[in-house]
Amino acid sequence: MRKLFGTDGVRGIANLEPMTSETALKLGRAVAHMFKRRKGRHKIVIGKDTRLSGYMLESALTSGICSMGVDVLLVGPMPTPGVAFLTRSLRADAGVMISASHNPYQDNGIKFFSNDGFKLPDDLENRMEDLIVSNEIEHLRPTADEVGKAYRIDDAEGRYIEFVKRSLPREMDFQGCKVVLDCAHGAAYSVFPKVIRELGAEVQVIGDEPDGTNINAGYGAVSPERLQEAVRTSGANIGIGVDGDADRSVFVCERGQVVDGDHALAAFALELKERGRLRHHTVVGTVMSNFGFELAMKKAGITLVRTPVGDRSILERMVSGGFSLGGEQSGHLIFLDYHTTGDGVISAIQILKLMKRSGRPLSELVQCMQAVPQVLLGVEVKRKLDLNSVPELQRAIRACEEQLNATGRVLVRYSGTEPLVRVMVEGQDSSAIHQMAEELAGVIRSSIG
Repeated sequence: MRKLFGTDGVRGIANLEPMTSETALKLGRAVAHMFKRRKGRHKIVIGKDTRLSGYMLESALTSGICSMGVDVLLVGPMPTPGVAFLTRSLRADAGVMISASHNPYQDNGIKFFSNDGFKLPDDLENRMEDLIVSNEIEHLRPTADEVGKAYRIDDAEGRYIEFVKRSLPREMDFQGCKVVLDCAHGAAYSVFPKVIRELGAEVQVIGDEPDGTNINAGYGAVSPERLQEAVRTSGANIGIGVDGDADRSVFVCERGQVVDGDHALAAFALELKERGRLRHHTVVGTVMSNFGFELAMKKAGITLVRTPVGDRSILERMVSGGFSLGGEQSGHLIFLDYHTTGDGVISAIQILKLMKRSGRPLSELVQCMQAVPQVLLGVEVKRKLDLNSVPELQRAIRACEEQLNATGRVLVRYSGTEPLVRVMVEGQDSSAIHQMAEELAGVIRSSIG
């Protein structure tokens, strides 16, 4: 049973297991050992967001990696997708990002990239855990000049800026567009405004003063209220917010209304299909993608492939199926023509490009789909039984589906990170789906709660 890795790397409260210096050092040793696959010197990129605990974990990871005879390339505060890019660009053997994404500052996490810029699959994460638990590599101790070195890459930010700008045609810029950016006091606080300004837009920035403890605190993709207000008061054409590690984004239209990932993905899918750039006329979403999104794609002749929740699941399905576009409601959008992972800065460039090409405001572009009312509930449980083995729950689910009669959806699943069962019901009648969700939650509480 996996103890360290969750749905997206290792995560927890900083300075408590597993987010301790001791475990970070062991993770560094394990990743260094796993990726020493060729002759000569080896190197691993380490980036981080702006959390106070990033210094502690960065030092521990660096120590562990160097103790295995592998060099470390330090890039400092950098978006997660920037670390993925730099791992490939610098021809490193692997990449490490220290971030807990949208979580508050007291949390932190560690996620890993292979040399091709993709997140590690389950089998490699399992292998890393095995190396740590078994002490299999404890005896490996290079000495003298075989110990690794640590270097700081001074031009890492500039490399990443030029990379993301290549997702926009050279003949296009954003002159005449007024944009508000919210950097969540996180990893993109420096690079995000520079990119959009260099592409010609008039930029107002909020959430760009990190102090180690304010990441995601009332700013960014998970708290768009300040961004909405800034768009309304400034008369901007659009507001764009990223989360703490900038691998996802949220958009605010010129009217000050939030546009979620489903609506943005629908607009992108239609435009790419029209331009002949949507591979296999397919878009990849998750089990949480709104039923209205599914209906809009079906009407447009686009196939929706659903995966479990999480950008890694989306990416794996995109790669295996040869698809070019995928994303989820929370704002993780993946453009596989441009990057190997979700990138909030690239997503920002793509939405601005779509507005520029169409000559239409964002509020009009996202009218291509109408969201179906959705109810989400979380029910705490003491144990995680196979939900299919709970007959009373399965009967209740079937009864709800019959009542919806193909005009909505029911989804009951476990949370990947908490002792919760998540209940989702979608349908045209808001009061009816609320009642269904509460009934299902009650069955869960009485049977396994």
